[in-house]
Amino acid sequence: MGETVERVTLLKQQEQVWLDTHRLAVLYLQLGESSAEDVVCRALEELATRLSHAERFYREGQIPEMRKCTRSLIAIADQIGMQHLARVAGEVTGCIDAGDANALAATFARLMRIGERSLCEIWDVQDPPLSTP
Repeated sequence: MGETVERVTLLKQQEQVWLDTHRLAVLYLQLGESSAEDVVCRALEELATRLSHAERFYREGQIPEMRKCTRSLIAIADQIGMQHLARVAGEVTGCIDAGDANALAATFARLMRIGERSLCEIWDVQDPPLSTP
């Protein structure tokens, strides 16, 4: 008898993220280094918290709460130059509004990947972006 060999392929999805350093530079110029750092740190904490809450709401099937949480990510991410994260959060909200569970699953997974990478990426910006916009 022939031997059956199964192969499992794992696709590792990795998202490219980018920060709008111009937006950060404007923030630093408008607020000054200390105040801008405070705003960015608070925004990052809020993003991490809301991503975590959105994930919990999704797992628990609390879609209206998930939508509210995800929608709130848009303005916060936009404020600190994370337009990619803001855009995908808007797409997740659109999937909820359309009632498309399959698209929601895929798009929300993407939001979580981009959120994680974006939070890491902003910490890689070594110095405040103080160049003139």
